[in-house]
Amino acid sequence: MSHLTTHVLDAMTGTPAEGVAVTLSGREDGGWEPLASGVTDGDGRIGEIGPERLSRGDYQVRFDTGMYFQRRGVESFYPEVVITFSVGDGAHYHVPLLLSPFAYSTYRGS
Repeated sequence: MSHLTTHVLDAMTGTPAEGVAVTLSGREDGGWEPLASGVTDGDGRIGEIGPERLSRGDYQVRFDTGMYFQRRGVESFYPEVVITFSVGDGAHYHVPLLLSPFAYSTYRGS
């Protein structure tokens, strides 16, 4: 069983991305079922999203990047970023997002 955190940084401004809506979904019967949602805080973080413990399996984290940039009056290319990942035996999973209006990157954080 594991838990999940996330952090979003705005590479355009070099600051945390506050106010990004995030949804965690798990795979159920071949489809994706929402498990939890939240909004990044002033440091661009969600300290823990979803159930206290995630069981083994595949999950998706969906970031509403379009709304984030729209509120700032910035044209962007990706209205959302969806990251699919697998949970195994790890105790903690951190899925960060480095964001700009026309690109993004992610990695398994610590």
